[in-house]
Amino acid sequence: MAAAAAAAVGGPQPPQAEVPAPGLALDKAATAAHLKAALSRPDNRAGAEELQALLERVLSAERPLAAAADGEEAAAAGGGGGPGAAEEEALEWCKCLLAGGGGYDEFCAAVRAYDPAALCGLVWTANFVAYRCRTCGISPCMSLCAECFHQGDHTGHDFNMFRSQAGGACDCGDSNVMRESGFCKRHQIKSSSNIPCVPKDLLMMSEFVLPRFIFCLIQYLREGYNEPAADVPSEKDLNKVLQLLEPQISFLEDLTKMGGAMRSVLTQVLTNQQNYKDLTSGLGENACARKSHEKYLIALKSSGLTYPEDKLVYGIQEPSAGASTLAVQGFASAAGTLGQLDSSDEEDQDGSQGLGKRKRVKLSSNTKDQSIMDVLKHKSFLEELLFWTIKYEFPQKMVTFLLNMLPDQEYKVAFTKTFVQHYAFIMKTLKKSHESDTMSNRIVHISVQLFSNEELARQVTEECQLLDIMVTVLLYMMESCLIKSELQDEENSLHVVVNCGEALLKNNTYWPLVSDFINILSHQSVAKRFLEDHGLLVTWMNFVSFFQGMNLNKRELNEHVEFESQTYYAAFAAELEACAQPMWGLLSHCKVRETQEYTRNVVRYCLEALQDWFDAINFVDEPAPNQVTFHLPLHRYYAMFLSKAVKCQELDLDSVLPDQEMLMKLMIHPLQIQASLAEIHSNMWVRNGLQIKGQAMTYVQSHFCNSMIDPDIYLLQVCASRLDPDYFISSVFERFKVVDLLTMASQHQNTVLDAEHERSMLEGALTFLVILLSLRLHLGMSDDEILRAEMVAQLCMNDRTHSSLLDLIPENPNPKSGIIPGSYSFESVLSAVADFKAPVFEPGGSMQQGMYTPKAEVWDHEFDPVMVILRTVYRRDVQSAMDRYTAFLKQSGKFPGNPWPPYKKRTPLHPSYKGLMRLLHCKTLHIVLFTLLYKILMDHQNLSEHVLCMVLYLIELGLENSAEEESDEEASACGPERCHDSWFPGSNLVSNMRHFINYVRVRVPETAPEVKRDSLASTSSDSLGSLQNSGTAQVFSLVAERRKKFQEIINRSNSEANQVVRPKTSSKWSAPGSAPQLTTAILEIKESILSLLIKLHHKLSGKQNSYYPPWLDDIEILIQPEIPKYSHGDGITAVERILLKAALQSRMNKRIIEETCRKVTPPVPPKKITAAEKRTLDKEERRQKARERQQKLLAEFASRQKSFMETAMDVDSPESDIPMEITTAEPQVSEAVYDCVICGQSGPSSEDRPTGLVVLLQASSVLGQCRDNIEPKKLPISEEEQIYPWDTCAAVHDVRLSLLQRYFKDSSCLLAVSIGWEGGVYVQTCGHTLHIDCHKSYMESLRNDQVLQGFSVDKGEFTCPLCRQFANSVLPCYPGSNVENNLWQRPSNKSIQDLIKEVEELQGRPGAFPSETNLSKEMESVMKDIKNTTQKKYRDYSKTPGSPDNDFLFMYSVARTNLELELIHRGGNLCSGGASTAGKRSCLNQLFHVLALHMRLYSIDSEYNPWRKLTQLLEEMSSQLGNEEQQPEVPILYHDVTSLLLIQILMMPQPLHKDHFTCIVKVLFTLLYTQGLVALSVKCNEEDRSAWKHTGALKKNTCDAEKSYEVLLSFVISELSKGKLYHEEGTQECATIIPVAWSPESMEKYLQDFCLPFLRITSLLQHHLFGEDLPSCQEEEEFSVLSSCLGLLPTFYQTEHPFISASCLDWPVPAFDIISQWCFEINSFTERHAEQGKALLIQESKWKLPHLLQLPENYNTIFQYYHRKTCSVCTKVPKDPAVCLVCGTFVCLKGLCCKQQSYCECVLHSQNCGAGTGIFLLINASVIIIIRGHRFCLWGSVYLDAHGEEDRDLRRGKPLYICKERYKVLEQQWISHTFDHINKRWGPHYNGL
Repeated sequence: MAAAAAAAVGGPQPPQAEVPAPGLALDKAATAAHLKAALSRPDNRAGAEELQALLERVLSAERPLAAAADGEEAAAAGGGGGPGAAEEEALEWCKCLLAGGGGYDEFCAAVRAYDPAALCGLVWTANFVAYRCRTCGISPCMSLCAECFHQGDHTGHDFNMFRSQAGGACDCGDSNVMRESGFCKRHQIKSSSNIPCVPKDLLMMSEFVLPRFIFCLIQYLREGYNEPAADVPSEKDLNKVLQLLEPQISFLEDLTKMGGAMRSVLTQVLTNQQNYKDLTSGLGENACARKSHEKYLIALKSSGLTYPEDKLVYGIQEPSAGASTLAVQGFASAAGTLGQLDSSDEEDQDGSQGLGKRKRVKLSSNTKDQSIMDVLKHKSFLEELLFWTIKYEFPQKMVTFLLNMLPDQEYKVAFTKTFVQHYAFIMKTLKKSHESDTMSNRIVHISVQLFSNEELARQVTEECQLLDIMVTVLLYMMESCLIKSELQDEENSLHVVVNCGEALLKNNTYWPLVSDFINILSHQSVAKRFLEDHGLLVTWMNFVSFFQGMNLNKRELNEHVEFESQTYYAAFAAELEACAQPMWGLLSHCKVRETQEYTRNVVRYCLEALQDWFDAINFVDEPAPNQVTFHLPLHRYYAMFLSKAVKCQELDLDSVLPDQEMLMKLMIHPLQIQASLAEIHSNMWVRNGLQIKGQAMTYVQSHFCNSMIDPDIYLLQVCASRLDPDYFISSVFERFKVVDLLTMASQHQNTVLDAEHERSMLEGALTFLVILLSLRLHLGMSDDEILRAEMVAQLCMNDRTHSSLLDLIPENPNPKSGIIPGSYSFESVLSAVADFKAPVFEPGGSMQQGMYTPKAEVWDHEFDPVMVILRTVYRRDVQSAMDRYTAFLKQSGKFPGNPWPPYKKRTPLHPSYKGLMRLLHCKTLHIVLFTLLYKILMDHQNLSEHVLCMVLYLIELGLENSAEEESDEEASACGPERCHDSWFPGSNLVSNMRHFINYVRVRVPETAPEVKRDSLASTSSDSLGSLQNSGTAQVFSLVAERRKKFQEIINRSNSEANQVVRPKTSSKWSAPGSAPQLTTAILEIKESILSLLIKLHHKLSGKQNSYYPPWLDDIEILIQPEIPKYSHGDGITAVERILLKAALQSRMNKRIIEETCRKVTPPVPPKKITAAEKRTLDKEERRQKARERQQKLLAEFASRQKSFMETAMDVDSPESDIPMEITTAEPQVSEAVYDCVICGQSGPSSEDRPTGLVVLLQASSVLGQCRDNIEPKKLPISEEEQIYPWDTCAAVHDVRLSLLQRYFKDSSCLLAVSIGWEGGVYVQTCGHTLHIDCHKSYMESLRNDQVLQGFSVDKGEFTCPLCRQFANSVLPCYPGSNVENNLWQRPSNKSIQDLIKEVEELQGRPGAFPSETNLSKEMESVMKDIKNTTQKKYRDYSKTPGSPDNDFLFMYSVARTNLELELIHRGGNLCSGGASTAGKRSCLNQLFHVLALHMRLYSIDSEYNPWRKLTQLLEEMSSQLGNEEQQPEVPILYHDVTSLLLIQILMMPQPLHKDHFTCIVKVLFTLLYTQGLVALSVKCNEEDRSAWKHTGALKKNTCDAEKSYEVLLSFVISELSKGKLYHEEGTQECATIIPVAWSPESMEKYLQDFCLPFLRITSLLQHHLFGEDLPSCQEEEEFSVLSSCLGLLPTFYQTEHPFISASCLDWPVPAFDIISQWCFEINSFTERHAEQGKALLIQESKWKLPHLLQLPENYNTIFQYYHRKTCSVCTKVPKDPAVCLVCGTFVCLKGLCCKQQSYCECVLHSQNCGAGTGIFLLINASVIIIIRGHRFCLWGSVYLDAHGEEDRDLRRGKPLYICKERYKVLEQQWISHTFDHINKRWGPHYNGL
C-alpha cells in the first residue's frame, strides 16, 4: 500500500487530496491527535474529509500487490521498498489513527477495560486440546478450552479431553449450549451491569478508520483473485496473496481480542449496508475502484452465480460491458462441470441415456431451487468478506477472525444469515476443491458454532429457509454422481443411484453438509418444522432413494473377479451418515403421543417413495437371482418410524401399514439380504473376493447394526405378523434355496444349490427363523432391557474392557437419544451383569488391562445364543461364547459334557405383533420340522447337530407360544383316519405334534434306495402293499404352496391383478418335477413328531428305551414346570424339556408319550441293529478310541515340553529355581563339561575348540543414577521444579576424578578410582553355552536368512538358539574347572607376611599373552566387543588420549560395574544371602578370566604399585616430594579401596589362590578403616577432635591398641594436625558441617557403614571366584557376618561382646608407622590445597538404590504442563513432546528442529543419559517408549483410567491415574537390564526418534 504508489500512478488523483505531500512525513502521532480533535468538534465535516483524504492516500488502492501476485515484481510501480514496507507503513498509520495520537498499547488496554466478557469464545484450530463435559452440555457439540474447564467444577462429571479435529470455540458462558452450573469462575458473573459505558471519543476514530481498512482488504482480495482458466484455482497464487495479507488479517484478529467494545464497533462496520454501498459500488471516477468492482463481478459470474441487477438471471446473454471474455468461458465451464444446468444450457449435456436429464429437468424447473443455487447479492462488508473467504477456500486466519467476532450477539445473527445465504456457494466450492479435507474441517469449524445454538438455528430456519437450502444443496450435491441402477431389471430400470466409486462419496466430501443437517435436526423446533413440511419430506425421500439399492453386488459364477473394488465402505458410510443419522435425529423428536402426525407424514411419503422405487425397477414378485444390495434406506426409514409409532406414540400399527401386496413386496429385499448373508458365509460368493465378506461383516458391525440389520429384521417381523404364515415360511425356504432338500427321500436333486452348500444354507434358514421369532429388540423390550441384552451378548463372547464395551454396544448414532456412553444406565447395568477383573502383573508378563467378565448368574439365566449370533461379526465369536458357557457349566458343576445353546425365555410380545407367532403354528412349518426330524433320525447326509438344535428350538418356541386351544383340540381329535386331505389336521403345533403320518409320496431320483424297496412289497412291515396306500400318501411341495397363496393374496387385494402376474420366464423356478430322471416313490412313515422325538432321545443317548416320562415317578413335575435340571444340557436335555412341555400343554400328548414309551419298552425280539444305528455305534467307538489315543499323545507331548522348559532357562521368571546349565564338576573331576546348544555335544572347553557363554553386553548408566538421599526425585510439573543432576553417583565420581587429575599425576589418578558409573559395560547371560565355531556358522545362517528380524546380525546380535533370549556376544569359558577347586581353597598356615610377599612376587611376573590359540583369539575379540559396547567418551578419561592406563582403568571398572549392579539387583545389601536370582546366571567368573588375561599385559611398574605403599614402610618419604615440577602421585588415602581390590586381584595370575585373596582383603581393610577414621575426624568439630585425641592417647600402650578405634582415631588426628587439614576453617565452613553429638555407638555405626560397601562387593567377588555361598543375616549383623565370611574376623573371636569393627583389623606392619606414612602424604598435599584435600577425604559411600522419577497421581498434571511447554533447543512447542523418566529432561520426539548430525533428540538423549537406553514418556500418547541402542519398542502405559485401561494417544481423553504396579515393573526392568528379554516387539529407529 505504498504511499508513493499513489503519486506514481498516472490515474486521476482524488479531488480531496489537498493535504500537502510532505504532510505524510510528519509525525504520525501528531497528525492523529490533530484529526481526533477535529473530529470531536460538533461540526466535524472538515475533519472527516481530511481524514478521508489521508486514508485514501495511506490505504491507496493502487498498490503493487496485484503485480506481486502476478509475479511481475519488477513492474511494481515505484515500489517504495517493495510491497512489505508500504504495508507496514499503512498498518502503522492505522494503529496511530485508532489510538488518536496516544500509544497503541495504552489504547488497547483502555478498550479492554470496557469488555463485558460474559462469553469466553476462545477460537482454536485443529489439534488443540479441549474438553467436553456431557453432564454440563446441552448441545452434544459443546466444548471448553482447558482454562475454562479447570476453572469450572466438573468433579464426578462425565467429561473427556479431546484433540480438536476441525477446530472449535469455547462455549463457556453461553447458556444456549451448556448449563450455567458448568461455567468457569470468570464467566459465571453476568457482568454487563457493572461495566461502565464506553466513552464516545475512545472509539470514535475506529468508526472512521475501520470501514476504509476493511474495504482496502476486500480490494486486495479482489485484485489478488485471478479466475484460472481450468476452473481450478491454482493453489500457489492464492497462497501468495494470502501471505501478503497476513499482517492485515492479524491486525483485525487483534482488534477482536480487545473485547466487547471493539467488537461492537467492528460489527457496525461489517454489517452497515450504507458504508458498503458508498465504498464499493464502483461508480465515481476513481478508475481503480471501478476496476476492482469489475473484477468482483467477474468472480461472481465465474462461480456460476448471478448478480441480480445484471440482466442475465438464467442463461448467458451478451457479456455486459465490464466483463471480459474470460468470465464467459469460466461461466460456461463451471456450468458444464458441475452439471448445475440452467434451462437454456440443457441440450448441450452429453445425452448419457437421458437419465441425468430426467432428474435434472425436474429440479431445474423449480425456480425456488434455482434461486437457492444460483443467486447471490452482497449488501455489506461481512457478506463480501465471507464470499472471498469461500473463494480463497477458507484460509485459517480469515476463519479465525470471523469466529472471533461471534461473542457479539448482533454479529452472530448477521453472520449466521450470511453463512446460510452462501451455503450453496460453499458446497460448489467444496466440490471443486483439491484440499477438500482441510476445507471441510474449516467449514465445520464455522458451522458447528452457528448451528449448535437452538435459538439461532430456529431463527434462521424461519427467516432464511435454512431447511430448504440444506436439503436442496444436498440433493444437488448427490445429483452429480448418479448412475443407472442395475437392480432387478437391468435394461428397463428407471431408478438412479449414487455411484460409490465417485470421489464425492469415496472421500466423504459430503460430510460437512450432512453433519450440519444432523446438527440442526437435533433441535426440536427445527425438526418439527421439517416433519410438518410435506414438500420437504417429499424432497428428502427423493434424496434417500438415491441411496436405495446402491453398490449392487452380482454373484460371480465362473471365474474370480479380477479387481476387488473397495468402494463398499463408502456406501455404508454414506447410508449411515446421510440417511440413518438424520433419521435418528428425527426419531428423537417423535417420542410422545402428540407427535403421531409427524410419523404419519413420514410413513406416508416413505411408502410413496417405495412404491415409486418398485415401479422404477420394474419389480413384480420375484427378486432377480444372484444379486444383493445391502442398502435399503427407504425400508429402514419405514421400519424405524413404525417401531417408534408403536413403542412411543401409541399408534395403531394397522393404520400405517399398506395392503398385503405391498407388504409382500416390502419383505422381499430384506429377506434377500438375510439369505445372501447365509450364502456369503457358506462361501458361495467366494469368487467376488474378500470385499463381499467385508460387506457382510459391516452390515452387522456394532456401529451399523441398529441402522441396518435391526430395522431389516424388524420389518420382516412386521410383514410376517400380517402376511399368511404358510406363504412366509415357504418364501423363506425358497429364498435360502433349500426347498429341494426338504423331502423325506434319502436322495434328492437341488437345481439351485451345490451339495456342499446345502447344509450351511439350511442352517442359515433355520437360524434366521429362530432369530426372527425370538428377537424382541423392537417388539416390546424397554431401552434398559435392550441395553442389558446387548451387554450380556458382548460379554459372553469375550471379557471386555470398558471402552470396547462402549464401542461394541450400538447406541442410536444421534447422541441426543438413547444410551450415552457413561450415562447412568450404562454403568448400573454393567455393574449388574459383570464383575470387574483388575489387571494382574506378572513380571515379564504382558501388560493386562482391567476387564469385565459376566457374573455367574448371567451365564445361568441370561446367556442368549440368539442375540450372540445376531451380533457376531466373526463366526468364531459364537464358538467362543459357547466355549465360555461350557467352561462355566463344568466349573460350577451344572453340566459336565458339551452343552447345547440354552433356550432362553423371551420378554412378552407387544400386542401389535401377536400375529408373528402364527408362523410357529402353520402347517408348512410343521411339515418342515417333521421332515427334518425324520431325516435326522434316518441319518440322511447334509444334516448337522446345528440343524437339530434349531429344529428343537423352533418346536420349543411353538410350545411356549401356543394359543390355549386344549378344549376344541380334544373334539377334533377323533382319530387320524379322517384327515387324508392334508398332512396335519389343524394349525396348532400342540395338537399336530401327536398326529401320526403314515405314508408320504416323494419324488426321488431313480437311483435312490426307496425305488428298489418299492418293488419288493414285502419290505413294508404292514401287510398292505405300499401301492394300495398310494391314494392316502401325503404329497407336499413348498413352491406350489407359495404360488397358491400368492395368487390368493393378489386376487384378494385387487381385481385387475391378472396382468400383474408375470409369466414364469426363469426355468429355475419351474415345478420340481420337471427333471426327467425323477420318479415317484411312496414311503411308509408311521410316525408323529412326538414319536420321532422319543426315538431321537434314544438315538442321542445311544441306548434303547432311554426315555422314561418323568411325571410317572414324580407327578409334581407337571405342577411346577420350571426345573433347573433342564435349563442347561445337551440335545438329550432339550428333547426331555420339549416332551415335558408338550405333556404339560395337553393331556392327549401326555397319554401318547406314555403309550409310545410303553410300545417301545416291552421286550421285543432282539432287534437287528439297523445300519444307521450300527454306523452311529461304530462311530462312537471309533471316536472313543481316537480320543484316548489323542490324550496319550498330548500327555507325552506335555511331559517333553516340561522337560525342555526345565533345561531352557526362562527369562520371564527369574524367581523359579532352574538348575544351571553349566554342570558343576564332581570334586574328583577337574574339568567342567559344557553342552553346546547348537550341535548338542558335551565336552570341556579346550584351547583349540573353546566353548562360550551366550551373553548380552550392554552399556548401562543405571549405577550413575543412584542418589544419596532417600526421597526419590519427582518429575517436574511446574517451572519451579527442576532436577539438577549433581547429586547423582555419576556426577560425584566425575567431580572426584577431575579434582584428582587437577593436582596429581595422571597415570596414578587412573588407578585411584573406578569409572563405568555412566556407560559401564554390563554383561548378562541366559546360562546357555555353545561352541564358538558353532556360533560362527549360526551367525552365517542368520545373515543369509532374509526374514526381517528384530535385531541386526551385522552388529553381532542374535537370539540364543535354545531359549531365544537376545544376545550379542559369546564369552569364552576358560579351560579348567568352573569354580576354583578345592585344592586352592584349603587354608594354608602361612603367616600374613609371607602371603604379602607372595602376592607381590606374583604380581611382578609379567603376564605374557598365551600363544596364538583359538581361545586367545576369542578372548581378544570378546574384549574388543566389550570395549565397543560403550561410547568412547565413557572409556577415555586420561589426559593423554590412548594411554594404556585408560584401558587398564576401563577393564577393572567393567568388573566393578558388574559387581555393583549385582549388588543392586540383590536390593543393595547381602542380607538375603544365597545364590540370588542374579547369581544363578552369572558369568562373572568367565568375565574375570578375560579381564585378568588382558590386565596382566599391563604390568604396573613395581615402583608405583600401590601394594607396596600398603604393606611396606618406605624410608625416603621426603624425597618423594622433592621434585616440585612433576605432579605427585595420588596419596593412598585418596584411593578408592574397591578399585584397589579389583586391580590387585586382576593383576594376579589366574586361577587365584584363596589365601592370596584373603590376604589382599585384609591388607585393604586396614586402609579402608583408616580412611573411615580420617573422614570421621574431618566431619567432627574442633572440640570433639581434641577430646578424642586425648582419650585415645591414654590407651595407646594397651595390648591391642592397634585394634581399638579410639586409639587409632586419636593417632590419626594427631598426625593430621601436623598439616593444615584442620586449619583455615573459616566461618563459612562451620555452617556446612552439621554439629552431631558423636557417641561411641554412633561412631561405630559410622565406621561400619563406611566399610560395608567394600565388604559387600568383596563377598560377592569371593562368592563368584570360589563358589562359596553367601550366608543370610539380619541387616544389623550384616557387617559381622560378612567380615567373618571373608576371614577378617579371627576365628576365636567371642561374640558376647558388643561387636566392634576394629577387631577385624590385621595390620601387616605396625599400625602407627604405616598410618603416619599415609597421613604424611595428605599433609604435604594440604600444605597447598587444604580445601580440596578435605573434600577428597569425605567420600560418600551410602548410595541409595536407583529409581525412576516419581510420577504424579493424575496424568492430567503432566499433560497440562508438558503439552504446551516449549523445547529449550528450538523454542517451539514440539509436535510430539516426550520426557525422560530417568532424569526429567524434556525432548522433542522425531523433532527435526533438534536434530544433531542426523540423530534426533530422543536417540541423542538416550545415549547421553542412559548410554544407549532411554525411557521416555510420550506426553500426547501417555505411552512409554524404550530406546535400547539402535532399536526401540513401545512399552505400554503406566497410567490407566478408572476401569484399569490404557488410553493410548489419549483418544478417549478420560482421566488417567498412575498404576503403581506397572511403574514398579518398568523400574524393575530398567534396573535389571531386561528390556531386551521381556519386550518382544522391537524395531529399528534409524536415529529418527
